Amino acid sequence: MASKEIRYKDKSFRFSYELANPTQEKVLLVLHGWGSNKEIMKQAFGKTLSEYKHIYLDMPGFGKSTNDMVLTTEDYAHIVQLFLDSLDAKPMIAMGHSFGGKVSTLLNTPCLVLLSSAGVVTEKPWSIKLKIATVKFLKPLGMTFIRDMFKSKDVENMSHEMYETFKNVVDEDFEDSFAKSNSKALCFWGKEDTATPLYTGEKIAGLIANSQFYPLDGDHFFFLHHKDFIARTITEQCKEHN
Repeated sequence: MASKEIRYKDKSFRFSYELANPTQEKVLLVLHGWGSNKEIMKQAFGKTLSEYKHIYLDMPGFGKSTNDMVLTTEDYAHIVQLFLDSLDAKPMIAMGHSFGGKVSTLLNTPCLVLLSSAGVVTEKPWSIKLKIATVKFLKPLGMTFIRDMFKSKDVENMSHEMYETFKNVVDEDFEDSFAKSNSKALCFWGKEDTATPLYTGEKIAGLIANSQFYPLDGDHFFFLHHKDFIARTITEQCKEHN
């Protein structure tokens, strides 16, 4: 495990990262989803795609990487790019799960691998709408404990900065960014995914001009069970960029 410090908008960010196959020239960047860290991604893909140097990164505010700033997805992309520049690394492939898929899309690598990416706004269940309405009604009365009761499990035990960041990115419409992507995209999705439903993957694949869509059995973390198929498909489909 290694660490590196970069500065962005007068703030310091210390990154925790790991490399696999460090002697290889072709670079694969792997980004985790919200509330996760590099370990789960390394668990899935660390022993695959041996022809690439893998960079597993804890994004700011997750795992062992620091953050004391309210961020947007665009900020994350800029910060990750600064980190890559500090390593003199130019990834051929950016692979991102969930929130990491949005960040990966903005990096404009030749190949883009999306694993149940976030970015398409979905209809909220009635129970969630009720929680939002309750918080909005009680907030002027100063009853902030109600807001804390209704906080998403995705932000439990997180700092104020990360909670505000979560609010910035959770319902973000990223369709225009997908449509502008010039990357060759491989979109892998869990058929039983409820966090980023299958139809959102179909929509994203339709928005990216050069894309292929692969629905696979499983939920939001389907890739843990299909890592070999995903790796083999990446090797076959991204070979023109080798």
